[in-house]
Amino acid sequence: MNADLWTWYLEIPIVSRSYLTAAFLTTAACALDIVSPFSLYFNFGLIVYKGQIWRVLTNFLFFGVFSLDFLFHMYFLVRYCRLLEEGADFRGKTEDFVWMLLFGATLMTIIAPFVSVHFLGSSLTFMMVYVWGRRNEHVRMSFLGLFPFTAPYLPYVLLVFSVLLGNPVTIDLIGIAIGHTYYFLKFVFPVLADIREWRVRSLIATPAILRYLMSARELHLAQQPQVFDAHEHED
Repeated sequence: MNADLWTWYLEIPIVSRSYLTAAFLTTAACALDIVSPFSLYFNFGLIVYKGQIWRVLTNFLFFGVFSLDFLFHMYFLVRYCRLLEEGADFRGKTEDFVWMLLFGATLMTIIAPFVSVHFLGSSLTFMMVYVWGRRNEHVRMSFLGLFPFTAPYLPYVLLVFSVLLGNPVTIDLIGIAIGHTYYFLKFVFPVLADIREWRVRSLIATPAILRYLMSARELHLAQQPQVFDAHEHED
């Protein structure tokens, strides 16, 4: 059983696996009183005036104490983050997937001070669910086997369920709104620009530096087996 769980974990793509691991370890650290959630939440004043820059990242990693709500968010985080990363739009394009997450996280960070949201991990998860749903609009689903719907409606079904669990609606609406913004700029705008022959065809192209870093990482990983074989030959 443990071997199967470890195999499943290793089969998760690198970005999804990294996010899942960071979120789980952060929550575990809080549960064990190693870290306090009060040192993790987003606070504009503490970030800007006290230099607590880590809060820009850590507020995306804490999903609450271990509970049904935590399991709910972990399940949808790993499922839809993985489906996106392995899907046709991002398969073999790690840099584009990372850029999508950075784009969404940046917009959420800009919005957060105006809506008094302290943890944005749920918003980022809803963004991924929204993008996946829009890119798989013909996939049929059902909620707890009670009623069927197609994938684009999934974020709204989850929104209702999240509210029933006692979560504020603002957090999930932010994710849906930014998910729609990314979907339009990434997949709709280029088509419109091409049809109307606009000079600018893409507004959120992945930065060249990110492509370089990802390609350098992939080259390093590709060379590792060759280095290992060389050492074996020397022995």
